[in-house]
Amino acid sequence: MAVQVREVAPAGQQLRVTEIFHSLQGEAGSVGWPTVFVRLTGCPLRCGYCDTAYAFHGGERRTIPAILAEVERYGARHVCVTGGEPLAQRACAELVTRLCAAGYTVSVETSGALDISVLDPRALRVMDVKTPGSGEAGRNLPDNLLHLRPQDSVKFVVCDRGDYEWAREFVAEHRLATRCEVLLSPCWGRLAPARLAEWILADHLPVRFQLQLHKVLWGDERGR
Repeated sequence: MAVQVREVAPAGQQLRVTEIFHSLQGEAGSVGWPTVFVRLTGCPLRCGYCDTAYAFHGGERRTIPAILAEVERYGARHVCVTGGEPLAQRACAELVTRLCAAGYTVSVETSGALDISVLDPRALRVMDVKTPGSGEAGRNLPDNLLHLRPQDSVKFVVCDRGDYEWAREFVAEHRLATRCEVLLSPCWGRLAPARLAEWILADHLPVRFQLQLHKVLWGDERGR
């Protein structure tokens, strides 16, 4: 097997960071684990339900060693690199590699609009597939489906019955449930969770229903 060689980022290379904070992971396979979140700034998408629009602009430039030092200060085993859209910054891939090399369990939350193959194979990929209700379904990158593995997760945020039926057909067409974990989540404030649960049960879908734990606990409080 060929060994993938990754270029080491220069010591002075910087990323624009909106915030770094310690909370419980609210989504996907690591839900419930104390986790350090590294929220990078910037996103090329404008989903109608976005709850992190404050990360579109601004932020503070930090070097990768400085980010690693702050992550270490919290003493957690799990790290989530998120945004915004973290892959919009080229140095994100190097940050993820450095975090993996430091021994953390690393997940990357991405919109699915940018190439996920650049990520270190040790990292877990939590990838959105944008539904029509997001307003950004045309931005889904089909080739990303080829890079999903059993340890990864695909997430659909469902805004209404039309989104649900669209997601149901997408899962079947691409046989997603045989390739990775599939998550369906009700759009916060737009679809009653029980309604989505009833649809999943009625159709015997091979997917995992997901509520955003952090919102159940703290609502839309920033840094949670």
